[in-house]
Amino acid sequence: MTIEYQDRGVIKYNGFYLSDHTERLDKEKESKKVNSRKMQMDSDEIGTILTEAARSNLEVAIQKEERDLNGNYPDDISGKINGYDELGIFVGDQKINYDEIRHIEIIAFKKWSSLS
Repeated sequence: MTIEYQDRGVIKYNGFYLSDHTERLDKEKESKKVNSRKMQMDSDEIGTILTEAARSNLEVAIQKEERDLNGNYPDDISGKINGYDELGIFVGDQKINYDEIRHIEIIAFKKWSSLS
C-alpha cells in the first residue's frame, strides 16, 4: 500500500511570519502615499515658468505625465534646472522631455533663519 504525499505549498510557511512583521506590512499597504493629480498646464505656461526658473536659478517641482499600473502619479521631480536641449531639460541628474511635463511650479525659497 502506497501513500501519496500531498504538498500544501505556500500554506505551510504562513506560520513563520511574525505578528509584528505582518502588522508592519499591513501598515505599509495602508499608508502608501498617493500623489494627487495636478492641473494640466499648457505649453505657454510651462515655457514661462521654465524661463523664469532658469533665468533666476530657482528650484522647480515637476509632475510628469506618467502613471503607474494603479493610475497613481510618481513623486514630483524637484531641483534646479542644470541645462536643456531641443527635446527637454535636465533637473538634477534626470532628463525630462518637454512633452512629459504635466505641471511645473517654482519652489518657494526658505531662509535658513526662518526654519524652526
